[in-house]
Amino acid sequence: MTTDVKNRIQDLIDAHDVVLFMKGTKEMPQCGFSSRVAGVLNYMGVEYSDVNVLADQDVRQGIKDFSDWPTIPQLYVKGEFVGGCDIITEMTLSGELDQLFDQKGVGYDKDAADKIREANA
Repeated sequence: MTTDVKNRIQDLIDAHDVVLFMKGTKEMPQCGFSSRVAGVLNYMGVEYSDVNVLADQDVRQGIKDFSDWPTIPQLYVKGEFVGGCDIITEMTLSGELDQLFDQKGVGYDKDAADKIREANA
């Protein structure tokens, strides 16, 4: 990964409290895993920046090298890599994602988070 790509990725992560590197956009995800994570964030009312890795091959490979994580989507909260689809799903259902947002001062709809858990109980 070039320094330029690494710097671009770091700038994106630094510029936004919550960043989702995904296939497609939050309005039109291009894969099921990206759709699931974007759906959780959208439903919970989290304000986040979406980065479409399909639009930039350097970022598509670069983010995998950057995080040392092999798959997309990838969620970052306040500069910290949180995980991909499975981890975000587990954290949502366990309430850990709420705790992370609370700790980091990220706004979200607590009732919506509870509804997700109720629907998947």
